[in-house]
Parts: sequence; structure tokens; C-alpha cells
Amino acid sequence: MPNPMTPTTSPHLGQIHTILAEQGYDVSEPAPSTIKIREVDSGVTIQAVLEGDILFLTLPCITVTRAAITPEIMASMLASDNGISTSSFQLYDALNGNVTVTLNNFCKIQDMGAEDEDDVLSCVHFLLVDVMTARRVVSGLAA
Repeated sequence: MPNPMTPTTSPHLGQIHTILAEQGYDVSEPAPSTIKIREVDSGVTIQAVLEGDILFLTLPCITVTRAAITPEIMASMLASDNGISTSSFQLYDALNGNVTVTLNNFCKIQDMGAEDEDDVLSCVHFLLVDVMTARRVVSGLAA
């Protein structure tokens, strides 16, 4: 009986890597279950982590002091009419009292058929489009 697959032995990561590379992205695997995706023209980089059958995609926008995240900025990040319709913001603790603001998306991987390929490419594309609006939304933050 074969060993059960774990997230780090799933063939999906290699397939996702191939799909993205075939679309012209610079792709690397810096750690198990992790893919670094760089859009070649802009240099914008997305981190993707495969946990089970969910691909989580994160695009860091800016790192600022915790105090820079004012209620007004937070309200604009959470507003339903902020122009970001497919991704969401998250805040991650950074060193020395700083916070990294990220834009995030995810997709569920099923059998790596054509629908999954489309979902992966769509999630990456949505993040790359949404980051343009995200820059406007977080423009009030001082780096």
C-alpha cells in the first residue's frame, strides 16, 4: 500500500510551478510547499503556500509601524467599495513594532485539471490587478 500524500509530497506543487512558468512567470520553490511567483515585467512578487488542497497566495504591499494603521486606513482597507473585489487585506506582525500589509487570495485545488489551472492563474492575475488599487488604498501609510 503506498504512503498517503502529505502537502509536501503532493504532485500539485510541481504542476502549479509548471503552469505558472509556462505563462511567463519567474517561479521558484524556496521552501517545501512554497512557491515564489515573480511577474517579470513589473517585478511584483507573490508568495504561494500549498496547505493540503488549498493554495494561499500573499502579496506584501508595505511594512509600516503599527501606529500607522489608523482607524481611517483600516476602514478604507475593509470598505466594500474600496475597488478591491477579488482579494483581501491582512496584517502580519513584523519585527520591531512594525506591521506588513498584504493582499491575499486563495483557491482550492481538486484534480489539477483545466478548471484548477484556470483558478490558479486567475488568483495570481487578480492579485496583480488588485495590487494597483491596493497601492491607492494604503497610500496614506508612511513607510
